[in-house]
Amino acid sequence: MGLHPKTGDMGYHEEFEFSGEEALRTAVLLAIPYQYPGEKTVVSYTTDEFTSVCPWSGLPDFAHLEISYIPGGTLVELKSLKLYLTSFRSVGILQEHSVSRILKDLATLLDPVWIRVSARFAPRGGIATEASAEHGWRE
Repeated sequence: MGLHPKTGDMGYHEEFEFSGEEALRTAVLLAIPYQYPGEKTVVSYTTDEFTSVCPWSGLPDFAHLEISYIPGGTLVELKSLKLYLTSFRSVGILQEHSVSRILKDLATLLDPVWIRVSARFAPRGGIATEASAEHGWRE
């Protein structure tokens, strides 16, 4: 059961259960060899089905997620990426933090030349959130 990040108690969302970041399935991520290292090929993956849980309300957050990168020597295997991203569905994590966490996990796995993770979250309370994070350098 998740705790309210500010008060440390169950607060007003006690009927909604969610896990902490330790529940993210980073171990499922698999890197596979890239046959054209040194090329400046940009690989992009997008989904409209990214979901995480707001740790303040316990309600779901929905986003259009984009991952773009220039591979070093490896690619992320797509099934493993889908399983990893699906593990966010039960995790209480701020929208901005989810983007940074995905970037960190993929940069650690792939050691890409450059990587960018961006998300456009559906509006809640009339405010939409967009967040992006980058690692490395793109010419």
